[in-house]
Amino acid sequence: MDWKLLLIGLGLAFFIEGAAYALMPEGFRKLLVAASKQPTAKLRVMGLTLAAIGVAVVWLVQATFDA
Repeated sequence: MDWKLLLIGLGLAFFIEGAAYALMPEGFRKLLVAASKQPTAKLRVMGLTLAAIGVAVVWLVQATFDA
């Protein structure tokens, strides 16, 4: 595993998250309120789905550019 790549990805995730909060604070507040009203099972499925999509994207990029 390439730790440098993992840390770059983590830094990019922090940047995107921070930029989104900085650019649209009210929108994210509304999003968090709406998310807090969702059932736990729905949030869990959504989180697992997004995590799986993220893994698939990383895998596809590595498979494409390592070839």
